[in-house]
Amino acid sequence: MLKRIRKQFFIRSAPSWLVLAIDLYWVINNFIFAHLIGFDFQLTLDGSLLKIQLPVLIAVTIFWILMVGSHKGIIRHTGIADSIKVAMSSFLIMLSLLGISLLSNYYLNGSLNFTLSLIVIHFMLNLLVLTGLRFLFKIFYDILFSSYKAGPRVLIYGAGEAGLLTSSIFKNDKANKSQIVGFMDDDARKHGKKINGVTIYNPASITQEFIARKRITRVIIAMQQVKQPRLIEIVAQLATLSVKVKIVPPTKSWINGIKLLPAQIKTINIEDLLGRSVIEMDNAGLRKEFGDKVLLITGAAGSIGSEIARQISKFNYKQLILVDQAESDLYNLQQYFNFKKHKNISCIVADVRNEKRMDSIFEKFKPEIVFHAAAYKHVPFMEENPYEAVLVNVFGTKTIADLVVKHQTKKFVMVSTDKAVNPTNVMGATKRIAEMYITSLQNKGASKFITTRFGNVLGSSGSVIPLFKTQIKNGGPITLTHKDITRYFMTIPEACRLVLEAGIMGKGGEIFVFDMGIPIKIYDLALNMIQLSNLKYPEDINIEITGLRPGEKIYEELLGDGENTIQTHHSKIMIAKVKALDVNSIQQKINELCVSNRELNFEQTVSKMKEIVPEFISNNSIYEKFDHSDVDIN
Repeated sequence: MLKRIRKQFFIRSAPSWLVLAIDLYWVINNFIFAHLIGFDFQLTLDGSLLKIQLPVLIAVTIFWILMVGSHKGIIRHTGIADSIKVAMSSFLIMLSLLGISLLSNYYLNGSLNFTLSLIVIHFMLNLLVLTGLRFLFKIFYDILFSSYKAGPRVLIYGAGEAGLLTSSIFKNDKANKSQIVGFMDDDARKHGKKINGVTIYNPASITQEFIARKRITRVIIAMQQVKQPRLIEIVAQLATLSVKVKIVPPTKSWINGIKLLPAQIKTINIEDLLGRSVIEMDNAGLRKEFGDKVLLITGAAGSIGSEIARQISKFNYKQLILVDQAESDLYNLQQYFNFKKHKNISCIVADVRNEKRMDSIFEKFKPEIVFHAAAYKHVPFMEENPYEAVLVNVFGTKTIADLVVKHQTKKFVMVSTDKAVNPTNVMGATKRIAEMYITSLQNKGASKFITTRFGNVLGSSGSVIPLFKTQIKNGGPITLTHKDITRYFMTIPEACRLVLEAGIMGKGGEIFVFDMGIPIKIYDLALNMIQLSNLKYPEDINIEITGLRPGEKIYEELLGDGENTIQTHHSKIMIAKVKALDVNSIQQKINELCVSNRELNFEQTVSKMKEIVPEFISNNSIYEKFDHSDVDIN
């Protein structure tokens, strides 16, 4: 029965004419009541005078309510703006009655006289009654709905603007039925105070006993300016409590940039802790750079290559050539673009190591910009297979770079890695050698050679996060190579946006370094992932330290010894000032490395790599012995 009444009378908004009629009714009653107050509740009303005054009052009231629009608000959503409109219409009615009274005294010998005390009392009654009734109806509506199948009880972390907005959208969204129990805030000055009758608590006082006593089931983090380390601390604290933790998305991700919906408040996950601010892209510059151009991407089916392809596909390119040897992944990418109905995209199964095959592709399509993302990147695998590492990362890069020079391609942008800095493993050393080779080509022709260097990307194949998720799903343990190991993290879309931005600003010969933020301890990452899965460490999921793998670093670096950076106009992109190279010597040594690598003598290959990259010092690897120049490998 209650449900039927709710649907019939409260779900729909009252029509404006009905609100106008109710307001008019109370204005008339307030007028009569003002008379009674003025005469100390003595029943001495002048009926003949009321017959003259009431029609004037009705006309004035209807006019100003219609002009101000105070009857148009939705009563159950009454707020400050609605109250101001009611006050404005009441004030204008008072002024009109006062004006009419003055004119009556002057022209009509006071036959339509409204005394000053009557007008003022009537105004105050209108203000009190019309506004009060609206809020009483709103309160009644809220009580009626909240008492019917009460929803989750929510605690909001953050008593700033984002917290207030979050609170208001839940209060206004009756379908959600959430109840705001309180706020938490790091600002000690706010503790104990109230917002709309809801208390602001000290986060340190929020214990499991408090959660149980208040029957809180959810905590929503509503803090737009929180620093990444502090967010990790907050989530670590909340994860020990028996509540679901959700987070309000960044302002720029709200619909139309200004509207937040309850559905956008999502369960927090590890990517939110490591996520970074949205990158502002120079879309005008990118449109100019890629407009009506033929672009080629190697390694196009990989994590980085495919995202670069997706982002470029938004611009008015002439032709987009996607090259990869991974047939299945490239097929999936092709189906994605077919579904999106993108045209002039050619997906080609080819190997960057095959010079003749790649030359034919360059000859056919004449690419103007090349993004080189093809590479082997798994440190332990490449430590065991230096032949493949050199063949793909060095010879494959050399092949594409030489073809860029041969075909006079305008620009070559290579995706490198922070592991190329002071490398301790074969993979990192091959990427550093690739950087050196393309830098050496800068003055060989008209082509511009650009390198982009950044750290780990979230969600890429081989990333620790998918691995940890799988291990948690399987009941653990989480395997970690060292308790102190730290890494820089960046989302794939962010990394690719910066690659594109660096590509358009590059003049040739630069190594662009990206702002990777604060390095994250992988051990803390594992703990947070366990807690966010509503599990306990070590009772439910243990962390097992397995020891550093061959070639693995504890800390990654973005700059090598003797390198520093130059700022660019983009706050997240810097240029690394690298040591000058002996171009002829470097090219000769790299050519010799590629030739000698064919002999499949791993030790000889690694030894020659160390000659090219003196800072390549192996760590926890069988190749540590070649860090001494007196070792004979023959």
